[in-house]
Amino acid sequence: MKVTIKNWNAIAQWRWDIGKEFDETDDEDLCGICRVAYEGCCPRCKMPGDDCPVLWGECGHVYHMHCIMQWIEQQPPNKQNCPMDRKPWITAERKTANTATQQTQAVQS
Repeated sequence: MKVTIKNWNAIAQWRWDIGKEFDETDDEDLCGICRVAYEGCCPRCKMPGDDCPVLWGECGHVYHMHCIMQWIEQQPPNKQNCPMDRKPWITAERKTANTATQQTQAVQS
């Protein structure tokens, strides 16, 4: 039997890789400042995606870029802390699971 596909509609979904498995019931998939999902956009943006990325702090907390930048701008220069744990905010270098695995293998070599 021969099958001919006449029409095909692709559907895709994307997520920011925040370093953990997705769980729809988990509140940690929300920005701690605006309380909007990372896959959405912050209140300042109209469309999610590369124009509204997420930033990781060295403390491990994740926020929409515009949310944390606005938070930092509102704080006195000597009190620019993470809103969740009040540690000094330092933007961390992003490490995905693949990067961590490669670094581990390089150290073991």
